[in-house]
Amino acid sequence: MARETKTVLITGASSGIGAATAVLASKSGYDVGIHFNTDLKGAQLVAQMCEQEGAITHTFQGDLSIEEDVERVFVEFDAAFPQMDALVNNAGIVDKPQRVEEMSYERLRRMVDVNLIGAMMVAQQGVLRMSKAFGGDGGVIVNTSSAAARLGSAGQYVDYAATKAGIDIFTKGLSDEVAPDGVRVVAIRPGLIETAIHAKGGLPDRCDDLADTVPMKRPGEAEECAHAILFLMGEGASYITGTTLDVTGGR
Repeated sequence: MARETKTVLITGASSGIGAATAVLASKSGYDVGIHFNTDLKGAQLVAQMCEQEGAITHTFQGDLSIEEDVERVFVEFDAAFPQMDALVNNAGIVDKPQRVEEMSYERLRRMVDVNLIGAMMVAQQGVLRMSKAFGGDGGVIVNTSSAAARLGSAGQYVDYAATKAGIDIFTKGLSDEVAPDGVRVVAIRPGLIETAIHAKGGLPDRCDDLADTVPMKRPGEAEECAHAILFLMGEGASYITGTTLDVTGGR
């Protein structure tokens, strides 16, 4: 008999879009793996909210720029859940606003290691568990890109934008590889969204400052991104792969 409850692993789920996705997935009948790196209290709070919705939850710590940490997170997921049905590849970082000529090698290395290489290693582990070629039942990977991949973020986060452009093409390439094996790979491209990432990047008022640049004249909410992710994870998107959905208010 097929299981009624599906399981999803969400990286970077201690706050923002990842946290909102975890709670919405719980409301939608998923059991949820909550990955975090440094924010244990945030991850625990998200787990509590998910459990209030009836989900079985487990938290997993790891620095996704480190290969051994990525592998350990997935080994721990395997021990906690019977299988993986979906992966939300959401973890990412941003740094302080700088022009490209000011950026250090260390900053660039960290940005690429976390946002691009880390995301690719996470997706690799997801394929190994969900692909029918490796004994899985199929599934879906939803990557989190950014409107910065189109807009460039000049004068602020060109390095971040470049890594997210990499996620866009990675989404397309991986989707073509694994579509015959029952795995869909899609992405969302959030725009100006009210999350803590702006304060972490040194611009806590960024959403208010840029709201007028959005055709809808407001920033988005993390929950609005979560709804897009849950749609892409669901049966209503069963013939959608290799595409990236803008959640930008028209920006």
